[in-house]
Amino acid sequence: MTRRMVFMLAIVAVILAGFIGWKLFMGMMIQKYMASMTGHPETVSATTVARSQWSPTLKAVGSLRAVRGTDIAPQLAGIVADVPFKSGEDVKAGDVLLQLVDDDDVANLNALKASAELARLTYERNKELVRTHAVSQASLDNAIATYRSALAQVAAQQALVEKKRITAPFAGRVGIRLVDVGQYLSPGTKVTTLQSLDPIYIDFSLPQQAVHLVKPGQKVTMTTDAFPGETFTGEISALDPKLDAQTRNVSVRAELSNPDRKLLPGMFGSVTIVTGGDQDVLTLPQTAITYNPYGQSIYIVKKGEAGADGKPTLVVEQSFVTTGETRGDQIEILKGIKEGDEVVTAGQIKLRNGSHVVIDNSVKLPNDAAPIVQDK
Repeated sequence: MTRRMVFMLAIVAVILAGFIGWKLFMGMMIQKYMASMTGHPETVSATTVARSQWSPTLKAVGSLRAVRGTDIAPQLAGIVADVPFKSGEDVKAGDVLLQLVDDDDVANLNALKASAELARLTYERNKELVRTHAVSQASLDNAIATYRSALAQVAAQQALVEKKRITAPFAGRVGIRLVDVGQYLSPGTKVTTLQSLDPIYIDFSLPQQAVHLVKPGQKVTMTTDAFPGETFTGEISALDPKLDAQTRNVSVRAELSNPDRKLLPGMFGSVTIVTGGDQDVLTLPQTAITYNPYGQSIYIVKKGEAGADGKPTLVVEQSFVTTGETRGDQIEILKGIKEGDEVVTAGQIKLRNGSHVVIDNSVKLPNDAAPIVQDK
């Protein structure tokens, strides 16, 4: 019994010795790793914090629409006699866009004009005869009524003839022709679209807290991915007097200059509204910011102790910052740094507080407040 107890105690001692030895080994390895981390600086890129001039702006996405636009369609049924326009061309106000067959209507118009002329002659004759009492006043009144009725019938038939001849209600650009000569059209059948393209509207929405910042006449700029690198200018023309009850947004309309008629109704664009004068702000490239659940942070480069060569080493110090508005590749820093600080812009993932670093800025990182998209 005593021998068995001694054997079990020996086994326990061996296990404890092995566990203690493993813990000591892991501690030595961690110390060696940390020493190697300290001894081998990490390569990073960095930039100096500088001030920039930013104007306060509002941004929104809107849809373009023509100042005047409509679908051309006949009011009456009929057979197409002529479609004198070409798809996609510019037309003037009053240019004929569609002619329906109107031979019968014109013939009826001529007959009614003849009847109206006869009624006029009868009226003029009775007007002279009533002075000599050759006809009664009642006959003259009847002649007047007949003449006026004939004129009304001529006007009605004339309107019918004109409805079969559709003209452009305003100057603009026609779309693709959708009908052909000889085709029977029902009332309301779309023939083409007509859009006035210069100037052109862009409609967008802004939240209610921005209502006091915008007003008619304010300058706006717009960009669209349809024309990369180009900026279109205009001004706010109207604000809706009522907010949307669901979104609490106000509808805004701006008028843009479009002399080359590049912008087309239905496109979307990004609108920028300048709401005040230039402001002096501290900015950094967005790549400098490390985002964490507990806040945004950066690594500031500072001089450390002198190395073997006698030159001071570079170490990083983590600092939490408060960020503001972003523009392009840049972000505004409201709190946490000062002008002239050197901040790491790439390589933060391998850093910790107190890490030694070497700066290499051979690779140019994006840092433009208004970057231009370039086609490859």
